[in-house]
This record gives sequence, C-alpha cells and structure tokens, in this order.
Amino acid sequence: MQYTKVKSILSLFFVLMLPVVLRAQTGNSASGSKLNQLQQQFVDLRFGMFIHFNMPTYWNADWPDPEASPALFNPKKLNADQWAKAAKSANMTYGCLTTKHHSGFCIWDTKSTDYNVMNSPYKKDVVKQYVDAFRANGLKVMLYYSILDTHHKIRPHQIEPQDIEMIKTQLTELLTKYGKIEALIIDGWDAPWSRISYDDVPFEDIYNLIKKLQPECLVMDLNGAKYPGDGLYYTDIKTYEMGAGQRMAKDVKRMPTLACLPINSAWFWKEDFPTVPVREPHKIVNELIKPLNEASCNFILNVAPNRDGLIDDNALASLKEVGKLWKNEGATTKLSPLEDPIIASNIAINAPANSSWSDDMNIMDFANDDDYHSSWQSNPRVKEPWFEIDFKKDKSFNTIVVFESKANINKYKLQYWDGAAWKQIVNGDNPESVKLHRFNRVWGSKVRIQIEGYKENPSIAEFQVFDERR
Repeated sequence: MQYTKVKSILSLFFVLMLPVVLRAQTGNSASGSKLNQLQQQFVDLRFGMFIHFNMPTYWNADWPDPEASPALFNPKKLNADQWAKAAKSANMTYGCLTTKHHSGFCIWDTKSTDYNVMNSPYKKDVVKQYVDAFRANGLKVMLYYSILDTHHKIRPHQIEPQDIEMIKTQLTELLTKYGKIEALIIDGWDAPWSRISYDDVPFEDIYNLIKKLQPECLVMDLNGAKYPGDGLYYTDIKTYEMGAGQRMAKDVKRMPTLACLPINSAWFWKEDFPTVPVREPHKIVNELIKPLNEASCNFILNVAPNRDGLIDDNALASLKEVGKLWKNEGATTKLSPLEDPIIASNIAINAPANSSWSDDMNIMDFANDDDYHSSWQSNPRVKEPWFEIDFKKDKSFNTIVVFESKANINKYKLQYWDGAAWKQIVNGDNPESVKLHRFNRVWGSKVRIQIEGYKENPSIAEFQVFDERR
C-alpha cells in the first residue's frame, strides 16, 4: 500500500515536471509565444514617425561638439501636438523620439547627469510632451536611446562600471516615468562605427532590465550592418538603416523587421531643409511603405523638427499627401513562430579552433572570428568534415548556433568533451542556414560539429557557443 502511494506521487511529480524539462531543452516556449505576438503586432503597425530632435538640431550637423553648451537648446515654439497631428495626417500609427543621441544630451528630466534639457533655457521635459501628445492623438509611443555617448565618454576602450550604471539609470527613468513604451530603439552599440561591443556594455544585462521594467517593450538594436538577416541576434526585431545601404536580402527567412529613412537629406534638421524638396509622397508610398510591408517590414520615416521645435511646411505637406495616397490596412502576413533572440555573450569568439582539412586559405579560424562574411571551408576531398572549439578548460554552455552563409549542411552531430569522452548534445537535421540549438546546460572543455550530410562543400561562417541565463 505504501509502495503504491509513493509510486503514484512520483508519477504525478514526473507529469508536473515534464513541461519544465521540455522548456529547458528547447527554450522558454511561453516566452517565445508572447514575443512572437508582440513581433506580429509591431509589423502590423506598418508605418510610423521617427523624430530626430536633440542637440544636433542646433549645429547643422548630425554629430555636434560633445561639449556643446545646454544653452544652445531652446525650441521656443515646440509643439509636440503638431508632430502628432502630422503623423496622423500620413496615417502613421506611432512615433519614436531621440531621447539621447550620440553626443549625450538628454531631453528629459533626468537625475543621472546635468547635461540635460532642464539645464537649458527651455527647461521643459520634451519626452513628456511627446508621449502625452502622441497618446492624446491615438498614436503609440516608442523611444530611441544611444549607448554611444561622446559627452560622457561612453566610447570604445573607455567604458567603466559607472558608465554602465548610468545607462541603466537612464533606461530605468525612461521606462518608469512615461507609461507604456511599445519599443525601445537602441543605437551606437556593436556597430562598426561605434565599436562598443555587447561585452563592453553587457547586452544580456540591459535586455533583461528592459524586460523587467516593461515586459512587453520590444528591444530593437540598430545592428543590421553586422548581423545576418536569417538570425535574430541581440534584437527582438531585425533592423535596417536604408540610408546606410542596409537592405533585406530577398532570399532570407521572413522575419519581423524595421526599416528607416529620413524624409529629408539627413536625420537632424539642417538650415536648408525648409527650401530643399523633401522625399516625394508617391515614392514614399510605392517604393517604401507598400513593398516593405509586404515583406513583413515596418517602415519608420524620420521627420526632423526645426530649431523652434516645429516641423517645416514642406514636410507637413508631403505627409498630408502620403495620407491621401495610402491607408493603413492593419494586419500583415502572419509570421512563422520564431525562437527567442540570442542575447548572451558568444564564448567561442577567437577561442582556439581545429578542424578537418580546410580548403586552401579558408582555415578553421574564420568560423569563430565574429565576422559573418568570412568562413571556414572544408576541403572537397574530406568526406566526413568536422570543426571544433577548444576552450582549454571546462566551461558551461547551453546554446549552440551554427551559421552558414548559404544553407548547405543538413545532417550533423553536436558534441562536447567532458574530460574523458565525447558526449552527444544534438543529432541535427536542420537544413536552414541558421541552426539554433538550446539544451540543458553542460560543462566541457571542447565542443564540435561532425558533419554527416551536405549538398555542397561544407562551409561555416560562425560557430557560436552561449551560456544563456534561464
């Protein structure tokens, strides 16, 4: 009788614990489902207004002197309601304001630094006026924030713990003082021109802070210059700055995406903006909004207020014409479910690598150099190629991504060395270019892929290993 009771309790425990075990093996499916819903909702918004308005507005330059005096910032006629009504006239659904750009000036009432709007002649919180006006006009609210900060010297090779704390303080203010923020667009982080890595300012820490403060706030890092279109790396939404030549490749997997361009020739207001023609309305509609929306891409058009804090007449007229030519039809094509994005540090970068015979100069070191344009390539005469990372000591990890520039490998094994033998993690049959595997945490000094099936000569652009917090 006692044995039967214990057996029943154990059986019930196993049934209750089974979903937890499965989530540990495949990633948090509940989290992924909620994120997928938010991604779809974002794409369905279709079209919004980027508002670059900050210290650069007063310098005729997108990158002003980082020591520029707050006394320069004085938009005497600022009218955020005008901005919102201009967005409505174009049938936009949301706005996004530059709370802090690369030169570090904050246009909200921050306690983190004196370099802010409250110490300018204007002395009013611009972020508050923006969020209040856009919500009053039925528009959703997003914010832009730059990690790179030349005034506070948050720059490559100079970042100190107090800099990271300032970033966290500023983001906490922005996400607790202004109600619901639909998305945070982050810039100046792991970009070729900013050179601040996701280790210098730890991405996982910042991402988790944002989600703790506002679980439904999408995180969008403008990192499209580096990361491949097929993978969701360090962002909830794929991003493309079209003015910098970034474009979605036509052959990549359909992803939730954002693309951006200014209506003028630059992001921040310039002295010739009132007299130089803006982007033509029919081109905005037919060459940008419509084709991008068809590819599950939300388009955000930048409209820069002038030094008085008002949008120029030529931009206002163009936006009204866009609204006559285009109506927001709501839901777009339904996206396929996606895994949660990679947010942890890649512990395989530049670790010692080994492989079977390589083809010519495309040796093993190209597969973990953090460059998606270089690859290790197996020699055509090798029938059973393999690639290996040697950590030299035991490390814990629970995620591996194999990225191919072109989908080719279709059957493989992932294994780790536990000090005595190779242990199998995954028996893979993923034919896509991004092969993402999440599993229970293991400890090993080496990790490898044994390639068993492929269409052409195997090639790996990046072999990545992560120890995610779960």
